[in-house]
Amino acid sequence: MLRKWGMAAVFVVLFAIAYWTSTTTLELWATTTGLLCVWLTARQNIWAWPISLINVGCFFFLFEEAKLYADMSLQVVFFVLSIYGWIHWLTQREGAKVRPTRSITPGLAVVLGVLLVVVTLGWGHVLARFTDASIPYIDAFIATLSLIAQYLLSSKVLQNWLVWISVDVLSIGMYAYKELNTVAMLYVVYLLIATSGYISWRREMAGAGRKGEVVWRLWRRKHEEA
Repeated sequence: MLRKWGMAAVFVVLFAIAYWTSTTTLELWATTTGLLCVWLTARQNIWAWPISLINVGCFFFLFEEAKLYADMSLQVVFFVLSIYGWIHWLTQREGAKVRPTRSITPGLAVVLGVLLVVVTLGWGHVLARFTDASIPYIDAFIATLSLIAQYLLSSKVLQNWLVWISVDVLSIGMYAYKELNTVAMLYVVYLLIATSGYISWRREMAGAGRKGEVVWRLWRRKHEEA
C-alpha cells in the first residue's frame, strides 16, 4: 500500500513540474512524458519505450511549431533509437523482465569518443556558418552527446547514465546562460533522476554478478564431488 501511495506521489510531483514548466498543451505533454520516461527508464521498466515514442512525437511537432528544424530532425533519430531500445531490451532476457545491464567495452568507448569529436566539429561548423546559433559548437557537442547517451541507453549499457549526467550538467549551464531558467530547473530534475538511475543500475548489475559467481561455484563444486 505504501509503495502504491509512493508511486502516486511521484506521478503527482512529475505532473506538477511539467505543468509549472509548460506554456502550451503540447509542451505539457512533452514535459510530462519526458519526465515519466526518464523515471521509468531508471527503474528498468519496459513501458519507458512506448512513452518515449510519444515524447519524441510531441517534441517533433513542438519544434516544428517553433521552426527549430534541426531539433525536429533529431527527433527522428531518437524515434528510431527508441524502437531499437524497445526491441533490444526484450531480447536475451535470461528469464528477467528486461535484458541484463552490461558495461561498455573499450572498443566501443573509443569509437564513440572519435564520433563525438568528429560529429561535434562538423555539426558545429555547419551551425556556425549557415545559422545564427549563438553557441554553435557547445550546442552541437551537447546534441551529439545526447545521441550517444540514447544509443547506450537503448543498448542497455550502464555508462549511458554517466553520459546523460554530463548532458544534464552541460544543459543546465547552457540554459542558464541563455536565461531559460525554467528549462534549466527541469534539467536539474533530469540530473537527479539520471544519478538515481546510475546508482540503481550499478547496484543491480553488481548483484547479478554476485549471483552468477555463486551459481558458478555451486556448479563447480557439484562436478568436483561427482
